[in-house]
Amino acid sequence: MTNTQEITERNFKKSFSDWYDKYYKLLLVIPIILFLLSLFYLGYMYQKTGNFVEKDISLTGGTSITIQGDTSESFESQLKGSFPDISVRKLTDLRTGETTSFIVETSTTPEEIKPEIERILSYKLDEKNSNIEFTGSSLSLSFYKQLIIALVISFILMSIVVFFLFKTFIPSIAVIFAALADIIMSLAIVNVIGLKLSAAGIAAFLMLVGYSVDTDILLTTRALKRRDLALNKRLFGAFKTGVLMTLTALIAVSPIFFISTGIPDSFRQIFIILAIGLSADLINTWLTNASIIKWYCEVKKI
Repeated sequence: MTNTQEITERNFKKSFSDWYDKYYKLLLVIPIILFLLSLFYLGYMYQKTGNFVEKDISLTGGTSITIQGDTSESFESQLKGSFPDISVRKLTDLRTGETTSFIVETSTTPEEIKPEIERILSYKLDEKNSNIEFTGSSLSLSFYKQLIIALVISFILMSIVVFFLFKTFIPSIAVIFAALADIIMSLAIVNVIGLKLSAAGIAAFLMLVGYSVDTDILLTTRALKRRDLALNKRLFGAFKTGVLMTLTALIAVSPIFFISTGIPDSFRQIFIILAIGLSADLINTWLTNASIIKWYCEVKKI
């Protein structure tokens, strides 16, 4: 029985290896199409709104009012009549699921929004029942620019390290392109699902640069430097290790999709963006980068 299983497994591996040898170049088409669609959608967003992504008030400036207690379902709709950009979020107790407070966000000033909230709630807002924060648009814009600069610098430094590690153009470009595609695809999906990007979201993209390049470096190192095994065995070995790494990270952030209470919005956004980016990384590493590296190794007879 054991011999039969071994023979079956060996035949399957050989069949899959033959299939992969024949079609690996065609597999490149899938991530390239997804990448181009993501670029097209981001371009459409920029043309429509002037930004590549919709930002919350931590990046655009505005007023955030946290009010103790619960409110009616019609509260937000009543405010939208005068403030179309209004956003209302409820905060709940982790154990009971009851609403403990709610947050009102808008781009207007506290002097404009506060009287309208008091009119709807029929009581005055003070230090005991509410907390009001206002961020100027110039300060938020400056903060946003600094975060984007940090993201760009981190990507440039990552690229320099990759070129230093491999000292060859095509493998290095393959790693960098896969990491870039992770960010572009994730950004497009964030737009599609209507997630307003906050400062915490940009921090998640900074983390994603590191997560993305890990598996790409693993794959490229195994393919180029371990010459004691056949090329496909090197690639499949890297695949097992790399997918295990990515799935472990996905499992770590997945509870965010099942826990609806008690988690701060900043953490929720970080986990959601990481989950999206890691899923994109599975495509870009094992379809894009792996195909390019295999093609390169065959041409160079590595």
